[in-house]
Amino acid sequence: MAAKRKAAKKAASAGSAITAAKENPYLQRIADDEDLRDNVRVAFEAARDAYGRLNNGKAPTKVLLDDKKFHKDLQRSAEAMRDVGDSLRTGKRKRKAKRGGMGLGTLLTATVVGGIVALVVSEDLRNKVLDMLFGAEEEFDYTSTTTPAGAPPPAQPVT
Repeated sequence: MAAKRKAAKKAASAGSAITAAKENPYLQRIADDEDLRDNVRVAFEAARDAYGRLNNGKAPTKVLLDDKKFHKDLQRSAEAMRDVGDSLRTGKRKRKAKRGGMGLGTLLTATVVGGIVALVVSEDLRNKVLDMLFGAEEEFDYTSTTTPAGAPPPAQPVT
């Protein structure tokens, strides 16, 4: 009889754990959101790779300061964990639909880069911009007020 009671007790506690898991909004979100699961997986794998690089036999300080792959793994893990946290706080993340045209930022960047290239390539445009910024360049003709020295006097022979 005691064995039946223990089995019934375990089944009841397992049933309550399942019920609690079904009602937990975080677990529901993990079950429903494929991007969230993917971010958790990426964060775990990147952290595991970073840990492996840290414990590969080299001095930890050398790895922490000099190992670019270690830094990249840590950054990837941190970004994925940030995405996980954002997703859990705000719900399923909606991705922006790609527009066919250019966005305002892209258009502004293209305009600035085009302007710089035009200034570098065109001397006339460069001169116009400089004249607008600093005023027109004054033409300066130098005329000497002194008369040029004539031919030096001939040297007298030494006797």
